[in-house]
Amino acid sequence: MLNKILTKKNLHSHIDLLLILTLLLAAVILFSANLGTLPLRDWDEGIVAQVAREISREKWNWLYPTINNTPYFNKPPLIHWSIAFVYSIAGVSELTARLSPALLTAFSVPLIYCVSRELFRLRTPAIFTALVYLTLLPVVRHGRLAMLDGAVVCFFVLMIWCVLRSRHNLRYSLAIGISFALVSLSKGIILGLLLGAIAFFFLLWDTPRLLSCKYFWGGILLGMLPVFLWYTAQFFHYGVEFFHANFFHQSLKRIWQPVGSHDGPIWYYLLEIIEYSFPWQLFWLPGLYLSWKNRNFTWGKLVLVWSGVYLLAISLMNTKLPWYVLPIYPAFALAVGSYLTEIWHQFPLDLGYFWFPSDGYLPTQKDSAKHLWGIPTVYHRLLVALFALLALIAWIACVYFGGAFHLGESNLAKPNLDLQLISVAVALTMTMTTLLLNEQNHQFLSILIWGTYLSLLMFVSSPHWIWELEEDYPVKPVGEMIQKNTPPGQIIYSFDTRDRPSLNFYSDRLIKRIGPQKIQQKWQDIPQPYLLVEASTLNNLPLENFQVLNNVKGWALVTREGIDN
Repeated sequence: MLNKILTKKNLHSHIDLLLILTLLLAAVILFSANLGTLPLRDWDEGIVAQVAREISREKWNWLYPTINNTPYFNKPPLIHWSIAFVYSIAGVSELTARLSPALLTAFSVPLIYCVSRELFRLRTPAIFTALVYLTLLPVVRHGRLAMLDGAVVCFFVLMIWCVLRSRHNLRYSLAIGISFALVSLSKGIILGLLLGAIAFFFLLWDTPRLLSCKYFWGGILLGMLPVFLWYTAQFFHYGVEFFHANFFHQSLKRIWQPVGSHDGPIWYYLLEIIEYSFPWQLFWLPGLYLSWKNRNFTWGKLVLVWSGVYLLAISLMNTKLPWYVLPIYPAFALAVGSYLTEIWHQFPLDLGYFWFPSDGYLPTQKDSAKHLWGIPTVYHRLLVALFALLALIAWIACVYFGGAFHLGESNLAKPNLDLQLISVAVALTMTMTTLLLNEQNHQFLSILIWGTYLSLLMFVSSPHWIWELEEDYPVKPVGEMIQKNTPPGQIIYSFDTRDRPSLNFYSDRLIKRIGPQKIQQKWQDIPQPYLLVEASTLNNLPLENFQVLNNVKGWALVTREGIDN
């Protein structure tokens, strides 16, 4: 009997390992495809890549990072260290700048599967949760960029898994502290405290006995030691200046004062979730309702605390940036995954309801009549109508990107094969999903997940996955022009009204904005001035004896006539 139990346990372990490796492979393919073909995006990508390059050049910059040879106080440098390490092996490029953040985000996919296995014990909701998370557009897009947020999500999911494991094994409390340290050394201790508060409130509700265990807190504090050491080193090196810049200006101040023009209403992030989490937002609210009905169970408590605390915290902040919402998506996937499991096991519908069992397990046909909580068949019909509408929109987009419509000089009116093929993939997925959903065939979920994954893979393989690059002039050729025609370390003065950190990266020079009123002063005071101006304004420059060194993409590099370069 014991041998049979051990054999069955080993079999389950092997199945889980196979699923974890499969999910990891699917995630690595999706998150690493076509990483190096598009230029870096403003803002964060240009800043992160530049800081990492300066770390890779100077051996002591790893502890005291700089940007443009001035102290970098914005964020701790853990992710910058990882990028600098890749630079040292494979050189500086878009691919090497994005590789380590993308791989860390990819690792969060099998991690959320492990979290789900701890919560549900059943394999089906864990698979659905991981696949929903894998196919979320915001996670894929921002996780592939040379930014900090995808890695932070990975570390936070690791923290939650360790919290769940620590309920049975106190040794995992050390890993909780290490996970907290990874978050805090990636994006600051303020975010670490916020995410740590989510874990604390969950334990307060679910397992309060742990909060009075000294070994539990001892492990956490020991794991947090690297955070204390790094912040202490910054204090002794920079003094109060560091804490004012890092804690106040870059963190706390964003709560009551927006950065630049990045503000919005309190429902900004709710709209972000609804708008960009296609197509899974259609199942999110029922998933939250299911979580509420099962709030006496661990998974329901975690979904509610995670979603509620984090969404409330970021919604109250005055600074609104799309990637701030990223840490909520694992909880989003847990809610959706639990609801998809109900649909998977209970189609076709009985008694006109999607059942929400009170005991946390799937009901039998005999028991289903006892659980009359749920969403009536009107929601099923609504889902069919919504997927049909999505299919129609995708087919229209396919025709549009095929060049059937001509709207003057609009670029979108021209045939675009990449977008047309993506639209075809989405249209076929939505059409087949609609037909199967209408027949109450649970295989619609297989089609929906697989089709969404393939559509995303086609999308990231196209030149359109960073659509913000089309909103401004391309910086890469302009930066290469500056680097080729100016000496190293030269400051370039620009008439551009916008800061472009990615231009600093590609030019490997510091680009400073200058107003028209200071142009004459700079021209007279600097022995060898270099100006970056729009080519269309060359004839109106109020300068004498200037020469144009080069002209690229509507921007000209100007210096005083007679200077050899």
